Formats: sequence, C-alpha cells, structure tokens
Amino acid sequence: MNPKTDSKQAVRTASTLPVISGLRLTKQRQEVYQVLLEQRDHPTANEVYQRVRKKLPSISLATVYNCLEALVNHGLVNQVNFERSSSRFCPNLVEHGHFQDTRTGRIYDITIKEGVDLKEFINLPDDVCVEEAQITLRGSITTPQG
Repeated sequence: MNPKTDSKQAVRTASTLPVISGLRLTKQRQEVYQVLLEQRDHPTANEVYQRVRKKLPSISLATVYNCLEALVNHGLVNQVNFERSSSRFCPNLVEHGHFQDTRTGRIYDITIKEGVDLKEFINLPDDVCVEEAQITLRGSITTPQG
C-alpha cells in the first residue's frame, strides 16, 4: 500500500485551490494544502504544523488549525477521526475507506469496490436513511513496505 500512489483522484496542486472551491488563497492556506497533497499520510494538525514551519517559520499552530478548518469546510480535505486520537486530514476526495496498521500507526487509503451495496452487509431497519458511512479497518501488514 502506498499513500502517494493509491489515490485515483485527479492531480491537484495548491495553486488550483481557488479554482476548485472559491476559497480565498492565502500563503498559509496554500502551504497547508500543499503539505497535505504532497505526502498523503493522513497527518494530524500538529504534524501539518511541523511540516509547514519548514517553509513558513512564523506560522502559528492556531493558523494551521484555521487553515485546515477552512479546507474542510470548503470540501477540499476530509477530516478523519480514529477512535480517541487526534483528527487527521485526508486530501483524497474519492469515496474510500482507511486501513490503519496497528504496528506502525500508519494510515492508508483503501478503495471500495464499485457496485457494493451497504445493505448487503449491514442489517438496517427499513426506515433508516444513512447519510454518511466511514469504513476504517485496523490490522497489521504482513509484508514489508518499501
């Protein structure tokens, strides 16, 4: 599994940010978005902050949080939560799930087969309307990843 190449979505860059969403482009938002697009390893806000500081040393953690919130609110990034740990951020907007390697903590995007109907796997009452579903699998990878 490779988070850099597993995504089938179109290539996006931080410079396409305003075209995609109408979100006003700031230097800070552009850099935060670029960090998410480059590594695709589902970083926490603090990890994003550490990476962005390499190019923008004066940026604050609060600014990074605000940038991430704006990106999520404009549909450019998904906020992903794993149990009680810190939120993580995923720029992959294609419908997908996540696999967390319990040995390393690393998170990978996993594709969902087309045509799979959730109702075939889950017994729901007839009057239930599912608005959102998140698939998260946990386990260990048995072969070394390079």
